[in-house]
Amino acid sequence: MASGTVIQPGSWQAWKAAFRPASLPLTVGPVAVGAAMGFWRTGELPVVLTALALAAALLMQIITNLQNDIGFTARGGERVGQRIGLPRATAEGWLRLSTVRRVILGLCLLATALGLTLVVWRGWPVLAIGVASLTAALAYMGGPKPIAYTPLGELTVLLFFGLVAVLGTDWLLTGGASVVSVLAALAVGSLAAAALAVNNHRDLEHDRQVGRRTFAALFGVRASAWLLAGLLVGPFVLVLLMASAGWPLLLPWLLAPTVAGLYRDFRQCQPGPAYNTILFRVFRLELGFAVLLSAGAVLARLLGS
Repeated sequence: MASGTVIQPGSWQAWKAAFRPASLPLTVGPVAVGAAMGFWRTGELPVVLTALALAAALLMQIITNLQNDIGFTARGGERVGQRIGLPRATAEGWLRLSTVRRVILGLCLLATALGLTLVVWRGWPVLAIGVASLTAALAYMGGPKPIAYTPLGELTVLLFFGLVAVLGTDWLLTGGASVVSVLAALAVGSLAAAALAVNNHRDLEHDRQVGRRTFAALFGVRASAWLLAGLLVGPFVLVLLMASAGWPLLLPWLLAPTVAGLYRDFRQCQPGPAYNTILFRVFRLELGFAVLLSAGAVLARLLGS
């Protein structure tokens, strides 16, 4: 949100602040990789199923973002200390809590309808994936013990934006998966978790004040920086393992200089809103990594690697 921008209550800009579209690449990337992994293994890409899988994943991300917005406001997070993160639409008074809750309910019903369509298409295992994903979306900042108030946030993101999203997409489209798909899922999920690690690193002091025991708040700045380093470097190690199935899978290594520069700037970043720029760079990194890995998988199939 640009500095000095005046947001009118109930406006599209207010909803945009709640939807957080900048975070959506974290959802698009895993679906693209899952579809590409399926194509690499089978040579098939069901277009309609892929579109439905992407729609379902985007719905889950938007539900999570809206739930985060109202969950933070309902717990009074803005009333304690000085928060430096991106503005929450409900905390700023741009949207009513009751209105956002109704929208969440509507989106949950839409996601359920979409999920049941996929169940008819692919069977009951889809229901388990959908229920788990929706529960995680609501529980991250909702319920009596939100995941966001524990040190398990990064692990949860790695699980659902990596293993569940990539392997779920691969299985949905092809009825199977592979070891390479598992490695790809861990790589993409790790970069998604890196975004949350930056977010929690930025908010460390405020999180401590409001009682959030994130990994950064619990273990401190040094451990948080090491966690981010592992989450950024790990995917490139996994790519080396995947490359045994075809050299084009090495394409994400083109981003190695980008990662080095990003981590250097993270370590030199001054506490405060400047971390938001780092956060957006991680969003773009995850999408770029997913695009290159997907392209590599498709190319490996076409070349018979």
